[in-house]
Amino acid sequence: MGSALTPIPESTSRSGAIAGGEIWKEFAKMGRSGLILPFTARSPSQRPAGRAGGSAVIKGANSLKEIERRLLRPAEQAGFSPDELDGLPEPIQRYFTAAIAPGTPLATCARLRMKGQIKVKKWLPFRARQVLSPHLGFVWAGRAGGVIVGSDSYFEGKGLLDWKVAGLITVAHAEGADVSRSAAGRGGAEAIWLPTALLPRFGVRWSAEGPNHIKAEYSLGDTPLELNLTIDEEGRVENLIFDRWGDPDASGTFGEHPFGGEITGHATFHGVTIPSAGRLGWHYGTDRWPEGEFFRFDLVEMEPQGRS
Repeated sequence: MGSALTPIPESTSRSGAIAGGEIWKEFAKMGRSGLILPFTARSPSQRPAGRAGGSAVIKGANSLKEIERRLLRPAEQAGFSPDELDGLPEPIQRYFTAAIAPGTPLATCARLRMKGQIKVKKWLPFRARQVLSPHLGFVWAGRAGGVIVGSDSYFEGKGLLDWKVAGLITVAHAEGADVSRSAAGRGGAEAIWLPTALLPRFGVRWSAEGPNHIKAEYSLGDTPLELNLTIDEEGRVENLIFDRWGDPDASGTFGEHPFGGEITGHATFHGVTIPSAGRLGWHYGTDRWPEGEFFRFDLVEMEPQGRS
């Protein structure tokens, strides 16, 4: 979520000279600091750029397709009913009423397509597709700047990012405990794109922090998440913030840092009304937000799995 790329390891930054120019160096720097997937800092298992090979967790496009297949599960038979919201605080009822039309299948996974810009020293255009299951994981595959191609993923406790120039020269490859923890936080927070998966029946604990501030608590794998949303009078999301594991300053030390951003548009897809445009990044809610923003998205399509 910043659905997007992922920071690159220190050793990867040496690929800048190979890839050519300051953009590749900056891309590598982001990989190490958690800006792309948004991870950060080098993890012990991150491998230097330019080396061939895959991963013990995910190796090649065929394995990514297999992960996508395992993430995509049919929706529950019952459709959404406002009765499901009985007993919840008014702001939470307002959010779900705005987000899910009555009768909408209760999907927990979806396919998405998006476009936008990612900041890698300068703003670069990107296009991407994603399979998202907020309680299981995700695969995000895209192209940035026309020539950087790759994917970020999380499944069964393992996160991985793998990005190459023209599909040949590795500019970012990272995996390991820190990468996985950061990826899990991202994957869980992207549930804002699939509000049916945030219903209490799926283990999400909700509380109202005020008339326009609500909080959802749940986990993806072993990573707990507290997602704080600000909603408007109609229940639509205006901004989000949560603590995410990463190293946005490329200090070499991982920790929890504010991550989030502003929602600038909404759209309705197959019975759910969701954030369709926004700006995301590190340090949201602090005076460092202008430097932390790195991901601007426009959601083109969201198709819940198992819809009728």
